[in-house]
Amino acid sequence: MGGGDLLVLEGMQFFAYHGDVPAERELGSRVDVDVELQVDASVAAASDDLSDALDYVRCYSLIKEVVEGNQYHLLEAIAENIAARLLNEPKARGVRVRVAKEPPLPGVIRRVAVVIERGQTASGA
Repeated sequence: MGGGDLLVLEGMQFFAYHGDVPAERELGSRVDVDVELQVDASVAAASDDLSDALDYVRCYSLIKEVVEGNQYHLLEAIAENIAARLLNEPKARGVRVRVAKEPPLPGVIRRVAVVIERGQTASGA
């Protein structure tokens, strides 16, 4: 993702039923999500008006819908769907999504994460 202004939503936690292992899909687990959205914050900074900004409350709601309202086998699919939803927001120019969860592995590993970056296509800009 290029330079510029960012709207950052970090430390989001959801409980959901994702995974390739049947037990994960039945019992559920915590899913951690961090998002960086590339925006032009100059208009909102000058106007101090929410209508000129990318509303982080709306972004959070979209992310929650994807994570809690669907069931995926892979973290990659969760991240991709979050990115697609957020890039539909008119003020979003690019997005970096990190999705992590505690894996069902024997041994010590805190989390496994996937990070993807997506930007607006020429037709979406």
